[in-house]
Amino acid sequence: MKKKTILELDRVSQEEFKKKNKIPLIVILDNVRSLNNVGSVFRTSDAFLVKAVYLCGITAPPPHPEIHKTALGAEDSVEWHYFEDTNAAVDKLHEEGYIVYAIEQVENSIILSDLQLNKDCKYAVVLGNEVKGVQQSVVDKCDQSIEIPQFGTKHSLNVSVTAGLVIWDFFKMLR
Repeated sequence: MKKKTILELDRVSQEEFKKKNKIPLIVILDNVRSLNNVGSVFRTSDAFLVKAVYLCGITAPPPHPEIHKTALGAEDSVEWHYFEDTNAAVDKLHEEGYIVYAIEQVENSIILSDLQLNKDCKYAVVLGNEVKGVQQSVVDKCDQSIEIPQFGTKHSLNVSVTAGLVIWDFFKMLR
């Protein structure tokens, strides 16, 4: 089996990407401090046609060399908006008819593998700070919480890894 060359991958331009139909998903980063994590979320969002990324609180917006290091230009292709307060972003999305999920370990959460989505609905997922997770005030505003089951000695995943798992599952169900 031969690896594909860059030309065989048939990449689209940023202009073509912006015209593509996106999945009805917005990814909200709630006080994510690592610029490498932010860049990684942009890159995954580009790969799976996420509608937009909302950067909230201390989450740094582009342009920034540390974001670019992992985003590799996806920060220029994926639509993004900055909100000083994550609660304001969630309120705005609710007003626009989005169903908003916190990705957090909470009572009565939905296990990611049990999640059922409706292709006629619009969704947003909130990913939290690397240490503190999603703020409780934000969890309280969300319609529900999704939990990724874990079976080892650790009870958390890196936020960019979590984003990859969640975005991929949403893509499979909404595309």
